[in-house]
Order: sequence, then C-alpha cells, then structure tokens
Amino acid sequence: MTGSHTPQTEQAPPAPQDPRPPIARRGLLLGTAVTALTLGPVSFAQASDGSTQDTPDGERTRTVRGTLPPGSPDFVHLPVEVPRGVREIAVSYTYTRTPVPAGTQGNALDIGIFDERGTEPGGRGFRGWSGGARTAFFIRADEATPGYLAGPVRAGTWHIALGPYTVAPEGLPYEVTVTLRFGPSGTTPRPVYPPERARGRGRAWYRGDCHLHSVHSDGRRTPAEIAAAARAAGLDFINTSEHNTISAHGAWGGLWGDDLLILTGEEITTRNGHVVALGTDPGTFVDWRYRARDNRFGHYARAVRRAGGLVVPAHPHATCIGCHWKFGFGEADAVEVWNGPYTPEDEISLAEWDNALVASVRASKPWVPAMGNSDAHREPDRVGLPQTVVLAEELSRQAITAGIRAGHSYVAESSAVTLSFGASGGRGDHAGIGERLRVDAHTPVTVRLEVTGAPGCTAHFVTDQGTLFTTTLPASGAGAVEWRTTPAYAAYVRAEVRHPVAVPGLPGPLAALTNPVFLGDEG
Repeated sequence: MTGSHTPQTEQAPPAPQDPRPPIARRGLLLGTAVTALTLGPVSFAQASDGSTQDTPDGERTRTVRGTLPPGSPDFVHLPVEVPRGVREIAVSYTYTRTPVPAGTQGNALDIGIFDERGTEPGGRGFRGWSGGARTAFFIRADEATPGYLAGPVRAGTWHIALGPYTVAPEGLPYEVTVTLRFGPSGTTPRPVYPPERARGRGRAWYRGDCHLHSVHSDGRRTPAEIAAAARAAGLDFINTSEHNTISAHGAWGGLWGDDLLILTGEEITTRNGHVVALGTDPGTFVDWRYRARDNRFGHYARAVRRAGGLVVPAHPHATCIGCHWKFGFGEADAVEVWNGPYTPEDEISLAEWDNALVASVRASKPWVPAMGNSDAHREPDRVGLPQTVVLAEELSRQAITAGIRAGHSYVAESSAVTLSFGASGGRGDHAGIGERLRVDAHTPVTVRLEVTGAPGCTAHFVTDQGTLFTTTLPASGAGAVEWRTTPAYAAYVRAEVRHPVAVPGLPGPLAALTNPVFLGDEG
C-alpha cells in the first residue's frame, strides 16, 4: 500500500442459519461438486465513468475479517467486485492458529482465486491456487505469483476461494486483505510449453519421476533446480504435478533438451485423496473440488484421459488429512505404490495393489500397473527416489504414457539399480514385464531376473499365491536369478528386490519392484 490511503475494514457476514443437518450443509449432492458458502461481497466504489479520480495513489484496499465455524463447507467464497481499469489484484491473508489439546485438529486455511467467469466446476474461471503454501499473491496481465495465472484483471465479480482444511473447535478466525492497483493492463505473454518429444535412444528403457513439486505449489525448488536435479539423478523424463494449479506448465523454457523430456500435469488434491494427472495437454486444468460421495471423480478422470494423460492415484495410504485414497481404482491407469523413501505406508499400498492383481487375474479383468515417484518438495528430498523405468518406443509423451499404461515398467530407488525380468517356456516363447506368456497350464516356465546395483539385497518372486521364491543376491549387488514354475501354480510372477529388514516385523525396504509377467492362455 502506498500514500496515506487507509484500508477499510469489514466484518464478513455470518453464514445464515440452516435447518438442515451439518452433513447436508456440506454438500451431499448428486452429480455436483461440494457446496460452498458465499460471504458478502467486497465492493470497491468507482466513479460512473470508471475513473479512479478519488484515489490519486492509484490503489484501493479493503480488509475483511470473520470466523469460520467447525463444520464449514470445504470452500468458502469471498466475492470481490472488481471495477474497470484495474491493472493488478493483490491478496494477502492471515488466520489464527488456535492452540488445541493433543489429538485435536487445529486450524489450517487454504486459498485461491477465480475470476469474473465464475466458480463453476470445471474451472473456467480458475486463476490460481496456493493452498496453504503462501500468505499473499498477485495477478496482473504480464505476471503472477507462482501458482497463479497471469492475464488481464477484467471487471466483474471475482471470488477468493478459502479452503478450511481443518477447523479448531473454537472456530477459525481469518483476515483477508484485497488491494486493487489501477493503470494500463499490459500484455500477457504467450506461454511456451515443453516439446512432446526428445531425441532419446529409440526403443529403450527410460527413467522418469512423475510426481514433483516446485515453487508453483508447496515446493521450494525452482523449475531450473528440478531440471538440474533430474539430470543429476539420471532421469530421462519428468512430469510437473503441482497441487491444483497448472501455472508451472509454461515455466520450463530452456530447461528441456535432447536428454530430458518434460511432461505437464497436475496433482489433483481433493479432500478424499490425491491423484496425479500425468502427461496431460499443456494448459489443461482439472478441477479438484469434490469428494468421493459427490460421484464426480469419473467425470474428471475422463477429462484427464481426453487431454492425453494418465490417472494415477498418489500415495493411496498416506496418513495426512485428505491424503488417503477413497475413490477406488476403477478409473486408475496406474497407481503410485511407492512414494519417496520407502515406508510402512508404501508397504500397505504394495499389498493392496497385489491384492488387486489377484482379483483381476481371477476375474479375467484389466489390471492396474504400479509405479513409483519421489514426490520431492525441497532439500533434502531426492528427485528420482524412486523412479519409474519405462520401456518405450521413443522418448516422447505418447510413447512414455503408453508404456506406463501397458505396465511395461519397473520401479527403482535410483539410476544405479537396473533390472531385466521375464519368463520363457513352451517352444522358445518369451514375455517381458507387463506381458503375457501364453502357454498351457502345465507347461514348465522359467522366470529369470537380472539385477545390478543392489548390494546386500535379496530377490523375491511374488505370485497370486504369495511369495514363492526368495534368494540372496551376490555381495556385489549384481547377479541373475532363475525359478521354474507353471501357469497352473502361478498366474503371474513379479519381482521385488529388497534391502535387509529395517523395521522388525516388516519386510526390508524395496530397492526395486517390477510389474508382473502373466502366465497362461487366460486373460
């Protein structure tokens, strides 16, 4: 704020009394997104001709205070009446982090904004989201805070979207300050998106990390720092996946190259789980404002696929509030069973995925491949721990997503770990990762795993009957392992390479994991 202009203070009007029970007020609707409470509008008076003659400093500010009660809707909209002639809108906010007893959730408040085109599901008016990562942002034609989309500040009713993530029993007191700056609008630069193809090595195994965060959401690395870390980790491709925003799609100019393919996507962060939209068309925004009970996830999953992307539920058994996956896996193209350094949460995700494999082979239904990503946000998070290694015809968006969708991939903790895994039998037939070896039920089959870069590890062959073979790898971490079976005994075989036990009662952490090879004529 400049000059002597004094902010005006308004008290946000309370929510009207609603006779319905709290569950109804929170939006138990069929086919729609969760309802939002709309507060009274913030108005900026102007002269009839749209001039700013009453503001010689070219700036106007309003501050709104209020308290959100426990049981508030997932989203609270604060309308802002934006007059003509605005060059920039700037928003800052604070809220009280009320002390609470142990075991009780305290206050956490997210924020974003929609422009005059509205807040309807689908995001036509979406202009940015920072969740709880920032306390202030601005938007103007030529630039915006990371997480927000640059563009003209047109006249009309904008909506600041507040997201009460958790509310303390005493309520969530907040304060929002809106500043409008007047003047010529400026020019919005045309976004430059990453190319869809890199030189690559032709048909080959390519390494990638598809779940990463930068300063465009709650990460601390810049896109340049992420690109450098990806190259240092031996990666061939990465996927942008900021929380509920696509502002990073055009932020990679000069960072791609013949050695690094950059895919664009989003981490769709709902209140019932997170899902990575992997490899969508640049500029594609996917809404996140729904819960499992709203029956909208299938609609947005199809939107991801229409944009050329994959639907990948992320860290499905993470324990953070809103992280646990509740939408089921019927719409998934792959599932992230390994997220960052290996933990018991990943072990649960792996077991759930294996159970789903068993169900799919017994019902002769499609299966969902596994993948792993780092979810790296900041130092010391390691980009590429883990990484998904994909067999693709070339280093391109279409080829990489096709390889992941087909399950022609394995997960490794680093580029030092390499695997070769497959099965052979019958008249010299062979099938690799994600493929089917079509032989009779009682035909002998040889399963072979070759490993490098896994010193001190053990190899495990897992089937629909459980783990049927385990052996210690050579001390060097490089070696080959073979096991014989039949399709009657094992409908599929997949490999795990594990470190020694770190937590008593749990298997050793993974060093690598393959998708299965399926055995037999069925399927």
